[in-house]
Amino acid sequence: MNELTDEEALSLLYNWEFWARENQISPSGDWFVWLLRSGRGFGKTRAGAEWVIKRVNQGFKKIALVGQTKADVRDTMIELGESSILKISPPWNMPSYESSKRRVTWPNGAVATAFSGDEPDQLRGPGHDTAWVDELAKFKYAEETWSNLMFGLREGPNPRVCVTTTPRPIKIIKELLKNPRTVDVRGSSYDNIENLSFDYQEMVLKKYEGTRLGRQEIEGEILDDNPDALWSRGLLEKNRVVRHPPLVRIAVAIDPEATANEESAETGIVAAGLGSDGHGYVLEDASLRASPQKWGNAAATLYYKLSADRIVGEVNNGGDMVEHVIRTVDKKIPFKKVWASRGKLIRAEPVSALYEQGRVHHVGMFAELEDQLCEWVPGAKSPDRLDALVWAITELMIDTRKKGGVWGR
Repeated sequence: MNELTDEEALSLLYNWEFWARENQISPSGDWFVWLLRSGRGFGKTRAGAEWVIKRVNQGFKKIALVGQTKADVRDTMIELGESSILKISPPWNMPSYESSKRRVTWPNGAVATAFSGDEPDQLRGPGHDTAWVDELAKFKYAEETWSNLMFGLREGPNPRVCVTTTPRPIKIIKELLKNPRTVDVRGSSYDNIENLSFDYQEMVLKKYEGTRLGRQEIEGEILDDNPDALWSRGLLEKNRVVRHPPLVRIAVAIDPEATANEESAETGIVAAGLGSDGHGYVLEDASLRASPQKWGNAAATLYYKLSADRIVGEVNNGGDMVEHVIRTVDKKIPFKKVWASRGKLIRAEPVSALYEQGRVHHVGMFAELEDQLCEWVPGAKSPDRLDALVWAITELMIDTRKKGGVWGR
């Protein structure tokens, strides 16, 4: 190392294949999809960004960068993240970024365009020879986004796509694993343990290692359904829709968390609507870990965005805190208190039954919410997003004046 010139040292610093682990380097051979599924902290984002730079250097010119949302593409894949394209590009091949045009341009003329998994129609039309898809398993419209991307991945003699994701047992991931043109690489958070902070190891890895969630989020394993849970992946997939009919009512439900430190649970904020067909439609999951002021603002923003009828909030946990927070944010918002006078299981079972009857649908996919639904076992502490969902559907569809009563059409 000491004998290297400054130029040679700089060149070595940006030589990804020198520094990377073997499972972070794109595979050789004839393949169409490189599926890099791994736990958090593995370094999959760095692997995806480096692969894009490699393709640019090989002469590929039309690139699609597809993330969960516009903000995720901008922050994680392009600009701000430690492993983003702009942060890891060598100075002699540094691209320019035009955020207003969603465009990254390299000195050799290669252009990458940003797309998001919550707006799949953006991918209709444009052609590409390269695509990097980050966190596909968390996209709201995963299958629609993937289909549109595939129709456009038609440029040049050797189009390829890299998918970097924490896996979930959703349909598109299972289909990719069965495809003979897919190279499946699975990695663990522990593969990158030397580069993970002590706090991350203590607060995340040790907390979840050995659990079902840890097998997915740390080991990159695709889990089967939990047989003891009230919901299953197959049930959610069967009821999933892309659009909903006219809605006659919309409710935003809050399951509050009073604190906002690293060990706090999230505040569950879920919006659902009652359709003209008498069915329930889960519209958005805006849950977050934040102070009461911030989650109050988030709930109010969702209320106005969807033109909801009211906000409902559980008052057992924080007394009248939820109503106070909402009133502080906006006094005009209609608010309804709900009390957890019955156990979690008794409240959740009628909602689960509506799903089994095909009367509740998810409009798109809500990854974290669906993880909670399919992992929660009656008797365990119920999580935030699940509780908020149960309150929303109960408000819209269940007559609490009689046991197990369901509102008619």
